[in-house]
Amino acid sequence: MFDIPLTGLSRMAFLTIIFLVVVMAVIVVNGLVTNRAAVRRRLDNITQTGEAALHQGGSLRTQKSNSAWAKLVDQIEKRGISLVDTNQDSLRAKMIAAGYTSKEAPRIFTLVRLVTTLLFPAVLLISALLSKEPPSLMKLYFFGAGLACLGLYFPNLFIAAKTARRREEIVNGFPDALDLMLVCVEAGLGLEAAFDRVGREMTLSHPLVADMLGTVVLELRAGRGREEALRRMADRIQVDEIRAFATLLIQSEKLGSSVGQTLRVYAAEMREKRRLRAEEKAHRLPVLLSIPLVTCMLPVMIGVLMLPAVIRVVRDIMPYMAR
Repeated sequence: MFDIPLTGLSRMAFLTIIFLVVVMAVIVVNGLVTNRAAVRRRLDNITQTGEAALHQGGSLRTQKSNSAWAKLVDQIEKRGISLVDTNQDSLRAKMIAAGYTSKEAPRIFTLVRLVTTLLFPAVLLISALLSKEPPSLMKLYFFGAGLACLGLYFPNLFIAAKTARRREEIVNGFPDALDLMLVCVEAGLGLEAAFDRVGREMTLSHPLVADMLGTVVLELRAGRGREEALRRMADRIQVDEIRAFATLLIQSEKLGSSVGQTLRVYAAEMREKRRLRAEEKAHRLPVLLSIPLVTCMLPVMIGVLMLPAVIRVVRDIMPYMAR
């Protein structure tokens, strides 16, 4: 019922999909190859470019990124397809929290969502056309709609998982940063110098925390106020512990209290929270182990224990049943 015949229209649709997939693959590969050559050219001319930017009052940070994804997005938008999301600010904040700080990251994310939304149903359609017994039209419609929804929300799930992983790494490494920061402040360093020193010391052990502190140091050296730089750090990371730390430093500076004492109290609190999280994971372990125990090991143990009794009962009952 409602079977899809392999007519000329179906073959034309199949060839069109294959053509589009091949074109997208060629564009991506070509962008990756040309990006490597562009990087080499920029490295050869970096001295001259830097001097020209300084004479013009600019910097190397203001130059437009020449990555393959940025070129691809620009080419698509030149064709008339807008990749700007309606909620651009929240999407931008979400991408920064996941670690994608490029200006083109929201547009690339929109492009990936568009591709996955169209690609998943296309794969189902190709497999249905190539199968000997294609599914019914109704089944193909429902499965295609489900795959389209999956392709639409799969990038969101990926970004959410990466954001949660980054938050966990920052929260786990932040108590060590607070201890080092406390030592630096008590040794006589200022808050900006302490951030700089701790960021350089934690580059290998906790690179995300080091990058967070390094960004604050760069903003302070660029002339941004300390309160604004700390609030931007909290908004950029979107972690409750970092937001509370920024608020604590801002209030300490306004009220004139000791920064060292503030760091000491908050560092002790963070270490206590980390210990409680470790205890929580340890207490959850027996509950998690009970699931494979009940589903896999318990039936086998019951069978091993009950088998001798079953054999003995069968041996005792079988002679009476034979009579």
